[in-house]
Amino acid sequence: MSTQHRDGSERINIAIDGPAGAGKSTVARKVAERLGYIYIDTGAMYRAVTLGIIRAGVSADDHAAVAAAAASFDILITNEDGRQEVLLDGQQVTQEIRSREVNLLVSEVAAIPAVRELLVDKQRNLALIKGVVMDGRDIGTKVLPGADLKVFLTASVEIRAQRRFLETTGKQQITLEQLRREIAARDKMDQERTVSPLTRAADALIVDSSHLTIEQVVEHIIELGRTKLAGAK
Repeated sequence: MSTQHRDGSERINIAIDGPAGAGKSTVARKVAERLGYIYIDTGAMYRAVTLGIIRAGVSADDHAAVAAAAASFDILITNEDGRQEVLLDGQQVTQEIRSREVNLLVSEVAAIPAVRELLVDKQRNLALIKGVVMDGRDIGTKVLPGADLKVFLTASVEIRAQRRFLETTGKQQITLEQLRREIAARDKMDQERTVSPLTRAADALIVDSSHLTIEQVVEHIIELGRTKLAGAK
């Protein structure tokens, strides 16, 4: 159901799910900018927790310790002038949460039930007012099952590995084949975890970005949103 705002405009909530490297964060942020919506990057929350436990020397295998640490962290995500910043206990960590060390551990941390329960509650509260674009692994199935538009954004493992390789060129010593293996392994872990596995919601629309530009994907999702709004009237 869409919400009528005071200015007469209609707004909906949009959930974008998909595997690692599909471009969810970039696309979701741009969709939100174009629509004047609030963008919520749920993956950044899990990444912030992961960075926090790495810094604290907490083992991801110790679920109780990870959950306790997660509950103690102050995680804030801000969006100003189209730029997202992530703060962990008051410190800006926007770039650090995208490190390879975090990439390799975040799926394991995100699979811990107590961590997911904690962050899902925060995410739901953020979306109580319509006009939100939220991306992650389980937004349409778990966090916002009532979202007006659900998109499952995907791309082939090869394409996703190439994108990550271009992002890391000159920053880290890693081969394209290493990235391909890591992404495939992360897909497997995300899909097979017991709590909120990566899966497409029954009413989610599949968008394959393998051979589309970011702008093409953004425009397609915006058009899907317009269609949803028109159908709700």
